Amino acid sequence: METEPAPLQRRAILALFTAFGAAPVWAAKAERTTLLAAWQQDQEQRIGLLAVDANQWSLQRSLVVPTRAHGLWAEAGGSVLAVARRPGDWLLRWHPARGRTQWHWIDGDRRFNGHVIASADGATLWSTETDLDTAQGLLGVRDAKSLEKTGEWATHGMDPHQLLALPQALGELPAGTLMVANGGIPTLPETGRSKRALGRMDASLVALHPDNGALLGQWRLNDPHLSIRHLAWDPLSRTLGIALQAEHPDKAAQQVAPLLAVWDGHTLRAAKGQPALAGYGGDICALPRGGFAVSCPRVNRLALFNPQGAWQGALEHTDAYALTANPDHWWLASSRGQAGLLHGGTNGAAPLRPQASDRNAQALQIDNHWALMAG
Repeated sequence: METEPAPLQRRAILALFTAFGAAPVWAAKAERTTLLAAWQQDQEQRIGLLAVDANQWSLQRSLVVPTRAHGLWAEAGGSVLAVARRPGDWLLRWHPARGRTQWHWIDGDRRFNGHVIASADGATLWSTETDLDTAQGLLGVRDAKSLEKTGEWATHGMDPHQLLALPQALGELPAGTLMVANGGIPTLPETGRSKRALGRMDASLVALHPDNGALLGQWRLNDPHLSIRHLAWDPLSRTLGIALQAEHPDKAAQQVAPLLAVWDGHTLRAAKGQPALAGYGGDICALPRGGFAVSCPRVNRLALFNPQGAWQGALEHTDAYALTANPDHWWLASSRGQAGLLHGGTNGAAPLRPQASDRNAQALQIDNHWALMAG
């Protein structure tokens, strides 16, 4: 078994990112950025806004939610969407500036699977869900204003998790095509998140037509024990990156399992050349100059890959989890409050760690995901 990679030193970091064009760096005068996050604080589950600049980060506003939140979505008008972690029963729209909330509770025979997105025109929401009677995956089609369901489409698999809409046409797939990660793990309503019958795992990536949910394509990896979980689109290479979570019964195989798969519109393939990283990808983002970063909370690393899925190296970060990026910068959070943030960009310097402005911010345990608020 390969040994765990050592953290990169500053010179190695600079050489690595210069070589494959995704330098994690601070701009000399980075603008203030607002991030939408979920976290636990003082035994409460919250969502809220964090302000980050070149030197520090601070808590701006927050809202207590009933249970642990998972997927987050920033809407164009300044409102945000949050959905409960699977198997979840609530969907929320929050207007941070006004403090107004709009709640929706799912029907008794359905459960939210942790992610929701909006259509480009903002009129429709799609949420990943499970039919509790059949354990089959669904996309809930919802009216954005009311949050009420207007229809549902099959995801052609079990345990659908994250989804995204292709921002541009790719081969025969039209712009707006919905890409859905079917995690493939069988569960039962009475056992909640407990996994069962992993020998029947059937993870897949599917493409659905955004107008009617028609199946446009379905792809599987050769290894059936790799659960397909989280997605990120790299516009430079026109490639989809997929964070994986290994469910091998053999622990040794799980430790060396790949964390990333890439899809180019035709082929889905697992990354190559990666050392042992415990087989668990927490979150994923596309880097500003191309390629992908996958957080590895179980080994305190940020794993780096080029657009073709080739291993590039790792950065050390305690309990690395939530990731997000824009064309100029990326941000990585820790799920352990004191460990804070890592922030990088594209000007050739090594990543830096802004400091929390007060004890309330230091205590935040950032959850799996966060999102950039619109400027």
